[in-house]
Amino acid sequence: MMKKEELNLTQEWDKTFPKSDKVIHDKVVFVNRYGITLAADLYVPKEKEDKKLPAIAVCGPFGAVKEQCSGLYAQTMAERGFLTIAFDPSFTGESGGNVRYMASPDINTEDFMAAVDFLSLNDQVDPERIGILGICGWGGMALNTASLDTRIKATVASTMYDMTRVNAKGYFDSEDSEEARYEKRKAMCAQRISDLKAGEYKLGGGVVDPLPEDAPFFVKDYYSYYKTDRGYHARSLNSNGGWNVIGCESFINQPILQYTNEIRSAVLIMHGEKAHSCYFGKEAYAAMIKDSKYTDNKELLILPDAVHTDLYDGGGKDAIPFDRLESFYKEYLS
Repeated sequence: MMKKEELNLTQEWDKTFPKSDKVIHDKVVFVNRYGITLAADLYVPKEKEDKKLPAIAVCGPFGAVKEQCSGLYAQTMAERGFLTIAFDPSFTGESGGNVRYMASPDINTEDFMAAVDFLSLNDQVDPERIGILGICGWGGMALNTASLDTRIKATVASTMYDMTRVNAKGYFDSEDSEEARYEKRKAMCAQRISDLKAGEYKLGGGVVDPLPEDAPFFVKDYYSYYKTDRGYHARSLNSNGGWNVIGCESFINQPILQYTNEIRSAVLIMHGEKAHSCYFGKEAYAAMIKDSKYTDNKELLILPDAVHTDLYDGGGKDAIPFDRLESFYKEYLS
């Protein structure tokens, strides 16, 4: 048994969504291959047949915690017959790892694989019927994990970001030049020295607050979720101080979607038609099926009128297509 860190887990219900009376909820922990102990919420359907269940590991958005979007997805899918977990990534939320508020393409991909480890060894789970679901920046991580982990039978990327692309090229690829990347690298290196001299890591700031009147729509969209009663949570990076300034430094040099066209298992990429991030999903899908021998089980689902955060919590208009998610996972986790 791998040694686990002692984590201080909140036992009361502190989610941004109401508790369902159709599922059994519990807190669990598991360890990734870097020795970091991850905290997760486990959701098990009450009305389950007396046999092992299909399972789904859920994470995201990037900078959120399991008490927000991922927990809502996990609980809802548990209501529909799946054993699910929503977990906090390394260095964030209730999960272990120091220094806090750091991200890594490698470690965060490993976090998803460690979740699959946990589900594979759970007595209530059929290890041949495991899927994953990533939201926002974790949609890209989910695709990267699916290209590496052959145990995964079905993957959903919801309102996805490719975090390596946005760090290297900026929003809408507006900073895609050697000069722009050089300035980013130079600034990160200077920040490293400043942090060491200060004896602590400087936070980059979460979602901007107060909200400028001339803020672009996607900033207003994030504000409407993370900074209001709709989705605020005290442990969420995006709701508060954000990642460390150097928290995503290595993302600049590391594309994560290099081998997605070799994914043999089923993948559903879903995006809101009006989401600022929709280009990530469309282009990730195109790259995934290009020169691929495994296209029959791949799908791009564009949802009319939905913006980015509508797929976080429904946006007040039931934008998350849970019926489609249920049918997708039932087809490929059967």
